[in-house]
Amino acid sequence: MSEEINLKEMSLEEILELMKEDLYDGYADEVVEEVEACLARGMVPYAVLTEGLVAGMEIVGIDFRDGVLFVPEVLMAAKAMKAGMAILRPLLAETGASRVGTMVIGTVKGDIHDIGKNLVSMMMEGAGFEVIDLGINCDVDKFLNALEEHKPDIIGMSALLTTTMPYMRVVIKALKDKGIRQNYVVLVGGAPLNEAFAEDIEADAYCRDAAVAVETAKKFMAIRNSV
Repeated sequence: MSEEINLKEMSLEEILELMKEDLYDGYADEVVEEVEACLARGMVPYAVLTEGLVAGMEIVGIDFRDGVLFVPEVLMAAKAMKAGMAILRPLLAETGASRVGTMVIGTVKGDIHDIGKNLVSMMMEGAGFEVIDLGINCDVDKFLNALEEHKPDIIGMSALLTTTMPYMRVVIKALKDKGIRQNYVVLVGGAPLNEAFAEDIEADAYCRDAAVAVETAKKFMAIRNSV
C-alpha cells in the first residue's frame, strides 16, 4: 500500500474502515500506517483504539466464534492489532485513557501449553482490556503475587492437560482461604474443561474459546460497573 496514493486521499472514516479490513487480514504493517495516519489527522488515541483496532477485533471475534476464521487467521489478526497497539499504548498512558478492565491470565502449574492462552490474551487486549500474561506453569504464588501487584478485575486460568486441570481448584481455594475470592471474576478454559467442571471448582465461568472469553469478560465487567 502506498500512503501517497491511498491514505492521504482518504477520509478518516475510510482509513478506519481500511484499518479494520487490514487487521482482519493480518496486515500488521498496513495497520501501523493507518494508525499513524489517524493520529496525524488529529484523532485522539482512544478513538483510534476503539473505532479502529477494537472494532476490527470484534469482527474477528464474531467470525472466529462462527467458524469463519480459525486459530491461525485470528493469531495473524491479533498480531496486527498488537502492532497498532504498540503505537497507541504510550499515548493512551499519557492521556490516562480508561480501560474496560484488567485481567491476569496464566496456564496453571504443570502445564506448558499456551496457544489458547495467548489467543485469549491478544483478543482481550484487542477488546480494550489491560492484560497481564503470567505465561505457563503458574503456581498459586505467581497468581497471588500478580493480584497484589496489578489489582485486576479478572483472573484467567488455562489448562490443556486433564492432569493439570485440578490445579485450578487449588488456586481458587487459595483465594477463598485469603478471603479475597469475591474480589475477582475467575474465568477458566482449555480443551478438557467444561461448564460442569468450572461450576464444581467454583469458577465464575467456563470459556470454550477466546471469543467467548471476551464476551464473558465484558458481561461480568458490565455487571461490576453497574453495582
